[in-house]
Amino acid sequence: MSITKKSKKIGILTAGGDCPGLNAAIRGVGKTAIVEYGMEVLGFNAGFLGLINGDYIELKEAQLSGILTLGGTILGTSREKPYKLVSENGEENHKPEKIIETYKNLGLDAVVCIGGNGTMKTADLLSKEGLNIIDCHRCHRPFTYHGQLTPKGDDYRNYGAQCWLAGAVLGDCRWWRHHPHP
Repeated sequence: MSITKKSKKIGILTAGGDCPGLNAAIRGVGKTAIVEYGMEVLGFNAGFLGLINGDYIELKEAQLSGILTLGGTILGTSREKPYKLVSENGEENHKPEKIIETYKNLGLDAVVCIGGNGTMKTADLLSKEGLNIIDCHRCHRPFTYHGQLTPKGDDYRNYGAQCWLAGAVLGDCRWWRHHPHP
């Protein structure tokens, strides 16, 4: 699936674990859609939960400025698994149907899903339901960390990720200093 010049309204969500670079991805997709293609862009809060519950904000170009160096994600994230067979209280799961309903009710032409492996699995399943889902698989840098602080043998994937992540974390400290949490 893809975004075309005919697309007029897209959604963006970030799902899974938090990591550096999410706001940069939101900004890149959002500004390109708005400025280059004149699209309306909706940001779904808390990942797939926002798509399930219809919880979104309209993203304007001005909102996307200044977020490039902020830590986290302006949209929030969750580890929601919409295709889990049974909900925690034992009831049947109707979340995929709610996502399809939200997608159609909002008149979306596509949803850009930014996340890791779990997000991509859900995005693939939604695509099979007929939705136009664009999966932006995060660079595995933050997700490849498994405790190794130096490269082992020829496997340098985790080492580079940790160096990159360390720099990103230091940069995020600036944001947290100005946005304290209890």
